[in-house]
Amino acid sequence: MDIFGIPSQALFGQLLLGLINGSFYALLSLGLAVIFGMLNIINFSHGAQYMMGAFVAYFLLNGIPIPGMAQPIKLGLNYWWALLIVPFVVAAFGIIIERLFLHRLYNLDHLYGLLLTFGIALITEGLFRNSFGSSGLPYRAPPQLTGGYNLGFMFLPTYRGWVVVFSLVVCIATWFVIEKTRLGANLRAATENPTLVRAFGINVPRMITLTYGFGVGLAGLAGVMAAPIYNVSPQMGANIIIVVFAVVVIGGMGSIMGAIVTGFALGVVEGLTKVFFPEASNTVIFVIMAIVLLVRPAGLFGRTA
Repeated sequence: MDIFGIPSQALFGQLLLGLINGSFYALLSLGLAVIFGMLNIINFSHGAQYMMGAFVAYFLLNGIPIPGMAQPIKLGLNYWWALLIVPFVVAAFGIIIERLFLHRLYNLDHLYGLLLTFGIALITEGLFRNSFGSSGLPYRAPPQLTGGYNLGFMFLPTYRGWVVVFSLVVCIATWFVIEKTRLGANLRAATENPTLVRAFGINVPRMITLTYGFGVGLAGLAGVMAAPIYNVSPQMGANIIIVVFAVVVIGGMGSIMGAIVTGFALGVVEGLTKVFFPEASNTVIFVIMAIVLLVRPAGLFGRTA
């Protein structure tokens, strides 16, 4: 069956691909929005932290390389363990970075944070590239999520369906915690008036540190989920981070809902563009960003000052 002259299998296949890419756009831009909205830091190392998440998952399964040792230390922890452990490991890395460097920049211009995190991204990616090369390392999906379903109009790979559903659940849960709970209210109040919040006995510096760790942990989680689809490569963060920043700008810097809705929507738009006008598929998101900036500089969900 054809739809608009396009075979339905091809159309829905690209739609699914767009949803999968949108899942990663949403997860990564959500982490960026949390960090920018709460800490006022443009975290350019987010892509490197996403890449770290994939590598840590690979190490947990295949062994942790130790300098000076001929064989890596085997742990044999599978995908499900990685899904639980990796966000905490990457978040711990983020917390160390925040305590060592970022907390000194909160009262300075955004440019300082951007340049520092850009440098951290270059160093991190360079270290992984020198240690593991540029070629991708394979990481298999868990046996429970292999295979797929024939829906009649398209074939749905189980793992890709899992990625879309799980990403959506994580995004909605994060939005709910930040927008609808007391913890989220305290977080937002701490960014608006830290002195007042501190007067209520809340440890604001610790809250800010944990918030940065949470945003970075989301990037690590996305890295684990991406590993079976894109392979594990030092370039995987650099390949996606510019698009993710475009998603954040379109949604509105610091807007949690904007990051989620725009991430999924732009993934679908990108997928459909590959069907109807493939030449524009790599640029369509940036064209949309330019148009949005012209008509609504604060982004679709952003608040004007």
